Amino acid sequence: MPFLLLCVFSTALLYGCLALFTSILHNVFLLYYVETFVSVYKIDKISFWVGETVFLIWNSLNDPLFGWLSDRAFLSSPQVGSQITSPEVVLKRLQALSRNGPLFALSFLAFWVAWARPGLQFLLCLCLYDGFLTIVDLNHSALLADLAVSASDRTRLNFHCSVFSALGSISVFLSYSFWDKEDFFSFRLFCVTLAAFSTLGFVLVSQLLRRRFESEVRMRQDEALILKELSVGHAPLTQAEKPVTIGEYLRQLSKHRNFLWFVSMNLVQVFHCHFNNNFFPLFLEHLLSDSISASTGSILLGISYIAPHVNNLYFLTLCQRYGVYHVIRWLFMLKLGLSVAMLLAGADHIYLLCIFIASNRVFTEGTCKLLKLVISDLVDEDFVLNRRHQAASALLFGMVALVTKPGQTFAPLIGTWLLCVYAGYDIFEREPVKDSLVAVPAVASGAGTPPLRLGCFYMLVFVPITCALLQLTAWSRFTLHGRKLQGIKTQRQGTQHGHLIDVKAI
Repeated sequence: MPFLLLCVFSTALLYGCLALFTSILHNVFLLYYVETFVSVYKIDKISFWVGETVFLIWNSLNDPLFGWLSDRAFLSSPQVGSQITSPEVVLKRLQALSRNGPLFALSFLAFWVAWARPGLQFLLCLCLYDGFLTIVDLNHSALLADLAVSASDRTRLNFHCSVFSALGSISVFLSYSFWDKEDFFSFRLFCVTLAAFSTLGFVLVSQLLRRRFESEVRMRQDEALILKELSVGHAPLTQAEKPVTIGEYLRQLSKHRNFLWFVSMNLVQVFHCHFNNNFFPLFLEHLLSDSISASTGSILLGISYIAPHVNNLYFLTLCQRYGVYHVIRWLFMLKLGLSVAMLLAGADHIYLLCIFIASNRVFTEGTCKLLKLVISDLVDEDFVLNRRHQAASALLFGMVALVTKPGQTFAPLIGTWLLCVYAGYDIFEREPVKDSLVAVPAVASGAGTPPLRLGCFYMLVFVPITCALLQLTAWSRFTLHGRKLQGIKTQRQGTQHGHLIDVKAI
């Protein structure tokens, strides 16, 4: 049976399936974990913020930590005849996914049953869940750079990820049928079902992919053994170079200009994505709740989860035609243009507000989903610039996360501060703040508009305008595109000739 499945499904299809088993759990986690601990387990405010602070530190550090543990062996040149080929690296990634995928599903279940004091459980659950999520996500993302070098093959792999991530968003719609703060039993059964499906999927798909690459590894090991026997007595062994330390790696990275400009842009992107996630319900409540029904608001929320994945399929076709760099640049310009148009139109055009709130999140999330392609290109450039014998893809993905993940924390902090300043609204106390800008008569242009609604509108439009301007500035300095990118890919393919994988041939 596994052999038949192996023949039927392509590598790209199986790679995309792994995104499904992550997204069906993570979407539910993002939507309900705060509500569960606040409304069901009744966590106190201090414990909540202590947990979030520790989570921030762990969330930022575990990506480079796990990336370093995974890829440190690839940073130094090996002895002659001991080169690690791409199939071996892929096999290593798949073994990590088969082990940690089920543990990730198990850590997801730990949220929905009260087994300790709320503050302690909140802290432990967040750290365990994020640790296993990081390992799964790093290895899955690194496979994008390890399975293929050409832009077309990577785009095809990303295309399948988008399809299955969109399917994974169905868990959000199904969850509404089971969510009940007063009777948690049905929701727990729903979460157990999702976790069981995810565990089975990780085990089965990882096994199928491992069988596919184990045969290729055995074949290449036999070739290497023959070559080694032929070279006995003819050439002295070359001494292995001193392993690259973390300090040396960081110095190499600090000289990688495109990496620095990319993480500057991506930090703003992560901030904007999480700002939209954190304040989407608030915008619906205070900008639209008086004008649209609850079912319409639910539809907008559902569209905002599924549309980015579906829209990404179109973006990927544009990437194949025009290149990832130009598509991302157009999305930044579109974000700026739509935000300025909404600002000029004002807060009283309800249908425009509906379209803008949904499209703002859709295009922002869509941009995030294209950035893995750019990081994979940075892996190629790092390989060539530092003359590595094997691309350290998981480590580079981890270093990107180290620099950009603080944007997740900046989003709620800056957002709540802006609410106090522009709307006079304390999200914790839920009462007006005296010294707010909207209380000044200078905003007479918003006469007749409640201060909170006007403040939310200003946040809605000025945050994407500011983000787009910063991102366009940083992105204009990024040079890894066009002929330079093609040259980098040609050099990597030439250096690793015979050690790379042809995705189409598998």
